[in-house]
Amino acid sequence: MSTEEIPNEEDARTRRRRRGDRSRHFDSGRAGCAAQGAPSDAQARDATAASPTLTVRTTRFGKILFAGNGRALYGFTRDRRNGPSQCYGDCAAAWPVYFAKGTLKAGAGVKQSLIGTIRRRDGRRQVTYNGWPLYYYAHEKAGEVKCQNVATHGGTWLVVRPAGTLVR
Repeated sequence: MSTEEIPNEEDARTRRRRRGDRSRHFDSGRAGCAAQGAPSDAQARDATAASPTLTVRTTRFGKILFAGNGRALYGFTRDRRNGPSQCYGDCAAAWPVYFAKGTLKAGAGVKQSLIGTIRRRDGRRQVTYNGWPLYYYAHEKAGEVKCQNVATHGGTWLVVRPAGTLVR
């Protein structure tokens, strides 16, 4: 491969600039998990239009919660159980809220009694599990878990066990 074919960060920045991509990027200390600004409109639509059904999958972190659309769900240590969300603005752009639409259903391995909601400032209902408000990571796809134990936006992001505890 010639040196012209090897991409570097400057080339990536140049390509983003040409496309008009003004998203911010900073390294959170975790490969593949950087707060990269707001997700695309399609990503935001996918995150908010997802079925509120919760499921359990086995990952390298053990059994954890996933949304019905297959995306990993996270709790934020800056939030308090049964309290209001502390994630707004840039935080909510990088970590979209798991909004409730319709009836909340427990999949196999999920305790229906631990599923609930809280009201956000805008009046929309955010899904909770054992009192923890739930979020996605904007730059993960279905089945990916890239951002476990990442500290950003004033707290730490942790995946959630079926028992309702955050994985440390």
